[in-house]
Formats: sequence, structure tokens, C-alpha cells
Amino acid sequence: MEDTADLRALIETIAAETGFSGDIRGNEPMAAHTTFTVGGPADCWVRPAGDCFPGFAAALLPAARTAGIPLFILGGGANLVVADAGIRGIVLDTSGWTGVEVADDGPGIFTVRSGTAVDDAAAAAAEQGLGGLAFLAGMPGAIGGAVWMNARCYDRQVSDVLLRTEVLDWSPLDGSFRRVWIPCRSEEFSYKRSPFQKRDAAGFSPLILAAEFGLEKREVSDIRREMAAHRRDREEKGHYRYPSAGSVFKNSRDFGKPTGQIIDELGLRGYTVGGAQVAPWHGNIIINTGNATAADIRKLMEEVAEKVRETTGFVLEPEIIFAGEWEGTA
Repeated sequence: MEDTADLRALIETIAAETGFSGDIRGNEPMAAHTTFTVGGPADCWVRPAGDCFPGFAAALLPAARTAGIPLFILGGGANLVVADAGIRGIVLDTSGWTGVEVADDGPGIFTVRSGTAVDDAAAAAAEQGLGGLAFLAGMPGAIGGAVWMNARCYDRQVSDVLLRTEVLDWSPLDGSFRRVWIPCRSEEFSYKRSPFQKRDAAGFSPLILAAEFGLEKREVSDIRREMAAHRRDREEKGHYRYPSAGSVFKNSRDFGKPTGQIIDELGLRGYTVGGAQVAPWHGNIIINTGNATAADIRKLMEEVAEKVRETTGFVLEPEIIFAGEWEGTA
């Protein structure tokens, strides 16, 4: 475990230099910041608020790298299971970096800061009569994470409407992090994959700051109807009944059917490990029934994946990211 006092001192030094406002806490429980509501403490959690975020992050990232301090970027906490032992080092929470902007010089150009909840972004676009983000309505998480994983549902994905992404990118020339706009190239995106998931030789991937979308003008009432239908569908599928992360495994065309159907056909609905359970109504949703640990969720996912592999030969790929200090891992 990193010394919390030392981490806080580093963060407060950078904060004083960058006009920081926001929250800094030691031993912050990550269960309070994930949709599964599990996870142990972060050694030090920091959430810059408002316009100080880019400058603070640009100073924190190289300082942490130089000091050899692990740094984890937290978005909306969806598709994330943090270990019961917590996360070592610093957690940089993006949820204070929010807001949207409609360009005056280009119809349909809609820019969203990365910490903005995807549902809020979809609603804000709708109020401007801009369609194209309605498929995100009711989805948990933040825009930064949605771009990072090329979020997909209802036969639409983020890269369908993404024009470019603003990132903090590491420069090997002087070790600094600079704001750069990267155009969206469709060939670099695929099913729930984006170029931002790749790390360079130094082990860095860009920190997403904002996303610029190209949206089409539509009637506000039509967009609202579409969004309401998607929210209703998610509710009927039980996405909000218990703490969860939605689908836990990716689909694959090679399987010939949805992953949830495969798990259903193996009779695994309701299968339980500790407080974690395969949802009784959907095979590809795992829920926290109230007292699940992160270890319960991970073990349940592993057992389901193994039963599918043994029976069908299919190897399931998790959508969920496992972060933090897990027993038996480096």
C-alpha cells in the first residue's frame, strides 16, 4: 500500500500549482464509485471539479510516472469491478469534468466532456434537436468510458457518430502530457474496441478529455420517444433491479447466438457464488444481491465462462475490467 500522506502531499502540491478545486480523500471506498457497489479503498482518490481538470491532470500524470506511483483513471464506474483489497496509488476521478457544447459554426457538431454521464449527454443532445446519441439513453457510465470501449447497443456504436476525440497524450520528447485532438478513423474501431485501449511502449494510453460527435437534426419529440423506448427496454430487461454492470461478457458472431442465450441454455440463470448471482431473468447479467464481494463476482464470472467452455468450446471474453490488488496477481 502506498503511503496515503505522501500521495496526498504530492497531489496537494500539484493542486496548489494548477488552481485546483474539488475533492481529495485518502482510503476512499471504491464501492461508492462503481455500479456493482463493490471494491475496497483507493490509497488516494482525487476528483478535480470544473475547468481545472485538464491542467491538473496534465501535471499529475507525469509526476506520478516519475515517482513510480500507479494511477487509475475512473469514469462512471460501469463495467468495472475493483478488488476487495482496493487500488494502490492514485485514482483520478473524471466525474467532475462535465459539460456539453453545440458548435455555432457547424450544424450538428456536439462536444461532450469525458466525465459527463452518457445518459445526460444523450438528453442534452435531444434538447438541441440532435439525434444520434439516443441509443445511449439509460446506459450507465461516462462519455470517456463509452468512447474508450466503443460502447454499443441497439445496433449502434459510438464510432458511428464520433468525429474526433480530445486526449491528454504523452510526449516521449519531454515526458509531458499535451492536449491533442485525434480524428476518428473507422478502421481503428471495432466491436467494443477502440484505439484508446492500446498502450504505447512506455505503458501509457491517452487520457480522454472530450468527444466531438456529428449528429443529425431531428424533431425533439421523435428523439425523446426513441430514448424513452430504450430506457423502457433496459428497465424491462432488469438492468436497474440490482447493482450490476449490464452485460458481463461480449457477444461473438462465431457463437451463432447471443452470449446470454448460451448461458441461459446451460441452465445457469440464478447460479450463485456468495452474494453474486447470474440474474434469474438474463444469463449475461450478474447482479449484486446485496452482500456480494468483488471476489464473488469474479469467481462467478470465471465459473460461468468455464462451464460454457467445457460444454460448447466457446471462450467468453469479459466486458468487465478488473482493477486493483487481486490475490494471486501482480
